[in-house]
Amino acid sequence: MINEEAIKSCLKNKFKDADIFISKLDAGVHGAGFLIEIKTKEEVKSYVIKGLFPEGLGHDYPSDRAQVFLLDLEIYNDLPKHAKAIDVLAEMEDGSIKSIGGGKEYYLLMEKVEGRDYFNDLREFSKKEKLDSKDISKIKAMTSYLAEIHSVKKESRALYWRKIRDIIGHGECLMGVFDIYPDSTLSYEEMAEIEKMCVDWRAKLKPKTHRLCQIHGDFHPGNIWFKDDSDFVLLDRSRGPYGDAADDVTALCINYIFFSLMYHGEIKGAYLEGLNLFFEEYIKQTKDNELFEVLAPFFAFRGVVVANPVFYPELSDDARNKIFRFVKSVLSSERFDTSKVNCYIAN
Repeated sequence: MINEEAIKSCLKNKFKDADIFISKLDAGVHGAGFLIEIKTKEEVKSYVIKGLFPEGLGHDYPSDRAQVFLLDLEIYNDLPKHAKAIDVLAEMEDGSIKSIGGGKEYYLLMEKVEGRDYFNDLREFSKKEKLDSKDISKIKAMTSYLAEIHSVKKESRALYWRKIRDIIGHGECLMGVFDIYPDSTLSYEEMAEIEKMCVDWRAKLKPKTHRLCQIHGDFHPGNIWFKDDSDFVLLDRSRGPYGDAADDVTALCINYIFFSLMYHGEIKGAYLEGLNLFFEEYIKQTKDNELFEVLAPFFAFRGVVVANPVFYPELSDDARNKIFRFVKSVLSSERFDTSKVNCYIAN
């Protein structure tokens, strides 16, 4: 669980003339501890280093485990009688050990990209009755890309169950988004109704662990920047590299529904054609007909996002209520049917 030689080498840099011994302590449910004894001519100092098991309990990725230990370092020393935390150590690709503890804030440095986000295209759909050749080319480019990345499968019940848990309970997903709604938008009871329906869907999806695949995780229009009519670059991959393809599909497709309701009060014109073309092309390439049986809770999460007045204050109350009806109707259906999208928003 820990790289003993790398840790010894790290400590040797600080305690140059010391003898360093590492032995395993008891393991618990979350992980295991190791005793570190540093013996010098003057004294023996003892420390404990903790590691977390890398599957289950939300500890699946290295960043999950880092999050736990960074919070430990932040809070242990503030509580009376608690054992003191000293640092958080990271093992690097080359096997070396590096301190990452003590930060007040953390930032991501990334490359700058060029392009025009897909939100621009969706706004322009409002002026069209039909898709033009450029629109069709972009939709085919996106479906081809998703079909390719979704073809990378992974076997892990823990990761699939985590994804269908996170889509409901994660701070960035359905419940977390509900928690930043202004109080007058939707009653707590109405929010709870949607949450409970999603929990029931989680039970339905649990046996479908074969669906686990590589995903982007936040494939919405603001993260898709087109450089031309067929080439694009992506931003902000989120919440882990694996999940259900439904996550990416609904992240984009909810926007054909959202923008059409915002501009037209119903799903029609270029928006309806775009929605149908997206599903037609994606299914043609993936043969994933089961997709329609798992979309509901993912559409619920994405619907709650676009209906949030904090994110989209320009949306009318009527359009927002239609999105809520869409969410509840889809959650009440065994299988999503693109031909019924306007039925889903009806009273």
